[in-house]
Amino acid sequence: MGHTRGERFWRQLKRDKLTLVACAFLVLVIAASMLAFLSPYNPTDINLAKKLLPPCREHLFGTDEYGRDYFTRALYGGRVSLSVGVLAMLLSTCIGITVGAVSGYFGGVVDTMLMRMLDVLLSIPWLILVTVFSLFLSQGFMTVIVVIGCFSWLQMARIIRGEALTLKEREYLLYASSCGQSHLHIILKHILLPAMPTIIVSSTLNISSAIMMESTLSFLGLGVQQPMASWGSMLNGAQNNIGIASYLSVFPGLLIVGTVYSFNRIGEVIRSFVEPISAD
Repeated sequence: MGHTRGERFWRQLKRDKLTLVACAFLVLVIAASMLAFLSPYNPTDINLAKKLLPPCREHLFGTDEYGRDYFTRALYGGRVSLSVGVLAMLLSTCIGITVGAVSGYFGGVVDTMLMRMLDVLLSIPWLILVTVFSLFLSQGFMTVIVVIGCFSWLQMARIIRGEALTLKEREYLLYASSCGQSHLHIILKHILLPAMPTIIVSSTLNISSAIMMESTLSFLGLGVQQPMASWGSMLNGAQNNIGIASYLSVFPGLLIVGTVYSFNRIGEVIRSFVEPISAD
């Protein structure tokens, strides 16, 4: 007896132990970050008498060079890193689907101009592009979101453009155009709606990319600034004491790696779910 795509997805998920671990890890990290306010410690309170304490029962991740509870800062840092990942993904997705849909649907000069602009941006290493741009803005939480979101839409635009080029030749879309439906209506209903599975997969993977970008910028001192914490800024602060307090880099590093891997793993599972199922 055949199974629906949803049933196949859940059966595959139950057999895939790594994906279950990834899901559990993300749920744990998100829940812990949301409940960070329950910690008895303030993430910004300085207590030099307790600086650089190793992990213990009182301080699960130890303390940093200012005596701040590192576990609490990791929880609040998770809020920042995850928020940047999601919000930057939403911004880049909006830009990417707009540019890609307009380029693929209208074609001609519009397509040529937009794609040449995209090629120029893709030819520049993203780290150089984002770093130079961030230098002209005041550093902070919102700046990181805007910078990452404005420079991580390129692949999304190419994907949506390809979908638009394929779909706009379908008979039902040609019929909708001949019936006088507006371009906006056609793009939203007949191009973006069928492409939604592809958009969802790409967006999921973009979250992990945005988290990595934020971590890189904050590690370089161009992202989230003190006293606010993110996993990347925690790595930045750990550099000066890595020889005597290696845990300062281990814990945020593991959180970044685990979160990025988990989003990528889940994205790959969703990709296999939305792809057409071949006949058995």
